Amino acid sequence: MPDSTHLWMRHEARPTERRAPLTPPDAARLVKAGVRITVEESAQRAFPLADYAAAGCATAPTGSWHEQAPDGAYVLGLKELPAGPGAPSLRHRHIYFGHAYKGQAGARELLARFTAGGGALLDMEYLTDEAGRRVAAFGYWAGYVGAALAVLHHRRALTAPLVPTDRPALDALLASTAAYDATATATATADALVIGALGRCGRGACDALVQAGLEPTRWDLPETRALDRAALLAHDLLVNTVLTTTPVPPFLTKADLDEPARRLSLVCDVTCDVTSDCNVLPVYDETTTWDAPVRTLRDGDGDGDGDGDGEGGRPLDLIAIDNLPSLLPVEASTAFSAELAPHLLRLADWDGVWARALDSYRTAVEFQEAPPVI
Repeated sequence: MPDSTHLWMRHEARPTERRAPLTPPDAARLVKAGVRITVEESAQRAFPLADYAAAGCATAPTGSWHEQAPDGAYVLGLKELPAGPGAPSLRHRHIYFGHAYKGQAGARELLARFTAGGGALLDMEYLTDEAGRRVAAFGYWAGYVGAALAVLHHRRALTAPLVPTDRPALDALLASTAAYDATATATATADALVIGALGRCGRGACDALVQAGLEPTRWDLPETRALDRAALLAHDLLVNTVLTTTPVPPFLTKADLDEPARRLSLVCDVTCDVTSDCNVLPVYDETTTWDAPVRTLRDGDGDGDGDGDGEGGRPLDLIAIDNLPSLLPVEASTAFSAELAPHLLRLADWDGVWARALDSYRTAVEFQEAPPVI
């Protein structure tokens, strides 16, 4: 690895983001191989800055990447960059989840910042091997946490605001609620459906449900290609883990929510493609948060005021948090970093993974500048 390769790991602007794309042990291995790494200070990151310094990384003030990172550095992060009026153009090559290629809100503005500054987005969602499979993903832990939160809410054991924890503590909480059977609508024997069950995210969701004492129904491509909507609505819990890069028919519509026979009472959308043309659950328009993790889509009243005098059907709640793995920050970061680090080691070689990511960026920019005539 040439000495000129320089990674600059930035502080995450989102207050609830505690993960890191690169852990101190993996940073030490990259440094030993000749990679220069600078790590910004971050009071919220799950890994102390001192551990990175001990691994041989340089350190920098919080949020200093725009002014201090050399032009040739790769700025490494996870979630969104600071935006809004006056947000600067982007001259660096950024490696993070940009969420800008599927028509999401703010995508056009973000790509315009890159083109104005001459930088590039190497989107982590588009780091893929020759078969198109992602080489590094948080999917397993996103599915695990999402399904766990769904069970806890269904058993009336979910409290807000959410706080980061670790897997042993989360599993203990799931076990402690397994005998909950207080009402007919919140039981330990709830029927749960996981869509996308064979993927990373789906496997995580299924594992969490099994840990909670539930054996989920598992759907994947065959079931979604010929969707049995009545069967979907006959479950108590739905955990969606499907990630698609092209529009497909929705799994659930607003009309389905008003179906009299609907048993479904909780939707957990782990994918959270809410503002994208690829959204398979177009029944909500805004994600939920750590402070307010659950939103009511139907109050069971029918007239919308929740006072019980309407003619509505069963209530329906939504969990749609777009950084679920940050609730298990150490486990999620450790797994992700182990997958990403070998590819960071080959960054200077510009191997197929990075070349494909750059092609995806260029395609998105070209589409933005010259959208097709319909």
